[in-house]
Amino acid sequence: MPDLLAALDPEQRRVAEALRGPVRVLAGAGTGKTRAITHRIAHGVATGVYAPTEVLAVTFTTRAAGEMRSRLRGLGAGGVQARTFHSAALRQLRYFWPHVYGTELPTLIESKIGLLATAARRHRISADQALLRDLASEVEWAKVSNVLPDDYARLAAARGRSVTGHDHDTVGRIFAAYEEVKRGQGRMDMEDVLLLTAGMLAEDERVAAQVRRQYKWFVVDEFQDVSPLQSALLDLWLGGRSEICVVGDPAQTIYSFAGANASYLLDFPAKFAGTTSVELVRNYRSTPQVVEAANRLLAGAPGAGGGLQLRAQRPAGPEVTFAARPDEVDEAEHVAAAILRLRDQGRPLSQIAVLFRINAQSEAFEEALSSRGLPYVVRGAARFFDRPEVREAVTRLRGAARSGQVADGPEALVEAVRDTLSGMGWGPEPPTARGQTRDRWESWQALVDQAAEFAAAGTDELPASLGAFVDELDRRASEQHAPVAEGVTLATFHAAKGLEWDSVFLCGLQDGTLPITYADTPAAIEEERRLLYVGMTRARLDLALSWALARQPGGRGSRRPSRFLGPLLPEEHTAPEAPRRNRRVAGCRECGKPLTTGAEKKRGRCTDCPASYDEALFEQLREWRKQRAADESVPAFVIFTDATLQLIAEHRPTSPEALLRINGVGRSKLDRFGEDLLALLS
Repeated sequence: MPDLLAALDPEQRRVAEALRGPVRVLAGAGTGKTRAITHRIAHGVATGVYAPTEVLAVTFTTRAAGEMRSRLRGLGAGGVQARTFHSAALRQLRYFWPHVYGTELPTLIESKIGLLATAARRHRISADQALLRDLASEVEWAKVSNVLPDDYARLAAARGRSVTGHDHDTVGRIFAAYEEVKRGQGRMDMEDVLLLTAGMLAEDERVAAQVRRQYKWFVVDEFQDVSPLQSALLDLWLGGRSEICVVGDPAQTIYSFAGANASYLLDFPAKFAGTTSVELVRNYRSTPQVVEAANRLLAGAPGAGGGLQLRAQRPAGPEVTFAARPDEVDEAEHVAAAILRLRDQGRPLSQIAVLFRINAQSEAFEEALSSRGLPYVVRGAARFFDRPEVREAVTRLRGAARSGQVADGPEALVEAVRDTLSGMGWGPEPPTARGQTRDRWESWQALVDQAAEFAAAGTDELPASLGAFVDELDRRASEQHAPVAEGVTLATFHAAKGLEWDSVFLCGLQDGTLPITYADTPAAIEEERRLLYVGMTRARLDLALSWALARQPGGRGSRRPSRFLGPLLPEEHTAPEAPRRNRRVAGCRECGKPLTTGAEKKRGRCTDCPASYDEALFEQLREWRKQRAADESVPAFVIFTDATLQLIAEHRPTSPEALLRINGVGRSKLDRFGEDLLALLS
């Protein structure tokens, strides 16, 4: 079989030649694990060790299963079954259930939401869609973890589980009612597919024997994501045999909250005596610079995090970059400007990704990309203004604006937005648990932050008002809904797992966001570190990491870079921060009095102090801004605020470098407006 194995490196070849189980493959990111296991299966078929119909390859997503089937066909092993756990179990259940029980198989439901709503009403609990989705996730965790309704309250409390706004006993009662409603309607959910298959195999030896005659050789991919229920079903399929090959990476365990348990991978040799264990560490995806940074990230974990030390196989590439930005808007602007440069250099937009911790972070990047005409795709979630909670919020804000009962002015605008969203369930403090309730709050909080930003940027010619703010939201929504052929990928770290791009921007890497605030145990914090590792190892060539010192423009820059970045940051980013109590209060450069508002601090002087700038030039700049805003169909403040134009008129910069030193002129605005400004100033 020299031709079949010739394309493999030494470690991959060891995997392909280890045809008899048990075999464990620890495969680091980008090390060719799918190549290794598909060649192993094809080699077994070609040598006659395996009959194709007697092999079952199992993975976790239909996309991964489809890719595996495609590769196996190309290697001459097209008769091999490659399926997800649920697909394989459902196939067996549909075939055997009528013969074993003499009844129709319960109907598979697409969603738990309707049944959970009925269960909640039985206990007189009002549950909105976000709470119902959180309850659905909790029921899924309980069932894949083999936790029964009667045991839920005790075990959930011991394992740190929570559903915002409800105690463990209440959730346990809703769980029990859900099971009763489901059974009463002759339905089953996706977890039942595994539970019923496992129960059928355990109860009926004839069925178990027939399944074991059918499948004699097992391969399980992404084994670090196996749940207790999946492990139990796999044991029943094996029936005491050890002809199994498992593949996984403990450093990519990022679904523990959903029931995944990496101990099945780590403890595999203890369960199966005589295990052949192979490590794949040659990384073919990323440059040495990316690989080194990923290795250093894991090296900072307690006990090295159980990860492998990757060895890069690609030629050297650009250095990994790190950037602290004043606020999230500025961070998004810089990322979008960098993407524009990459596109102009020939990089396809489909080979660029912006990754972040939570879905609500996408809006700033959607806006920054849209303003440059750069198409994008949000992966794993709806675009920001398509999200139900955002659509409803904008509708309510529009109604409040039309009522005419909201006064104009920055404070009135922000207060009106907060009051409107409070009526929907928003509060100043976030929910303490993960889930849809938390995600919805983050979306609303993003609108509150946008209102504060809009209010701070108001001018005499465009005063801050609720109506103007709603118009601005409508503009953003319309621009961000343009059809996309090929675009930049926006995704959370979770949604990016298993994917790769030439250029990757990891954003929002500040403590409190990564690790996220509700990661409050050592195990949860280390899972956040692994999330960052997954994000870093998506990059082939370019990797840029950034964080924002404040959430919104004008906010106090008190955030710190993620603690995980400590071993990676260059010296200029690791200087200790001075204690806040010793920080100087900004003073007016004209009279020396403390500056109190964001506009005063940006301008560097009190509002009442005489202007030290060229007022005629300032009026010229305002006229230029008005024309440019009309050309681009955007509000004038989107081009530059009055405060920034005053600084330009005062300092009269004569070079791009001098323009960059003006507050409010970032790299992206320099690229867009610098030539016009310098021509006008000359």
